[in-house]
Amino acid sequence: MSATPKPKVTVVLANLGTPDQATVPAVRRFLKQFLSDTRVIEIPKVIWWIILHLFVLTFRPKRVAEAYASVWSKDSPMREIVLEQTRLVKQRLQDENHQFDLTVVPAMTYGQPSIYDVLAQLEKTPQEHVILLPLFPQYSATSTAPLYDAFARWIPQQRHLPGLTLIKDYYQHPLFIQALADSVLNYQAEHGKPEKLLMSFHGIPQPYADKGDPYADRCRITARLVANVLHLKDEEWAISFQSRFGKQEWVKPYTDVILQQWGEQNVQSVQVISPAFSADCLETLEELAIQNKELFQHAGGGDYAYIAALNTRQAHIDLLSSLVQANLEALNHTLAQA
Repeated sequence: MSATPKPKVTVVLANLGTPDQATVPAVRRFLKQFLSDTRVIEIPKVIWWIILHLFVLTFRPKRVAEAYASVWSKDSPMREIVLEQTRLVKQRLQDENHQFDLTVVPAMTYGQPSIYDVLAQLEKTPQEHVILLPLFPQYSATSTAPLYDAFARWIPQQRHLPGLTLIKDYYQHPLFIQALADSVLNYQAEHGKPEKLLMSFHGIPQPYADKGDPYADRCRITARLVANVLHLKDEEWAISFQSRFGKQEWVKPYTDVILQQWGEQNVQSVQVISPAFSADCLETLEELAIQNKELFQHAGGGDYAYIAALNTRQAHIDLLSSLVQANLEALNHTLAQA
């Protein structure tokens, strides 16, 4: 008698996305897909279509492509990191979960590997369960929700639906907070402690927060918890939000404004981390590490250093694996009772 097949389970590690190449056409395609999402831009469609096609996609791709080229290796930094994160998490989970036919796959909301291609592949190989882990520590309707939307579009097309687990976020998970704190301590063990530590998060428009997006509040909780673990005094650290786009008000304080002020105050040393990013990308490697350094030092500031995202650090892989493992254990219990 043949053995009962192991339940098929797929874990999807998903990040925002990146262009296919550091070229103007590739960046234009990526920006068009990204900025056409109504989760990201809430301006009325007709008005935004005019702005997007006549202005943004006409002028912005060249500048963004040049920025990507400055940090591009064989591939986009984000994609290289997400692929390696996937490999490491897959290895870890497969070693610990022999009761499942388990795989772990990468996905991007925009660009490749596309979340929609991943879902199409799942349809070809029916699954018992799918676990989605968005690689956004702090939930936002502008980042996490589009992945939910992808599943929502996919579900009505399926006859034999798998069980679905959507991991919302992990902004105050103890392993996440400790991993961030350790990354700072490890850097400072080699380079020394700065006068100021800045925790800079990707921003969202203030009206989004006013309508109920919890992202900014979650960022503030993350920052406070990290500061507590590091035993920082209030004057030794700050939180800020970067990457404003357009003319509307975004959540404050702004990263560039704080760094300008610190530079004018002749702050002698600043270290910056960005706890909203699970993988280094254009916004960390070019905006934070290069542009903001120039801003700070031009204003009169001293030493400036960017501390890398958690990327493929062992503590980060431990965290991601732990988030999934908790759900696999619950699933195993459920199947065992069936």
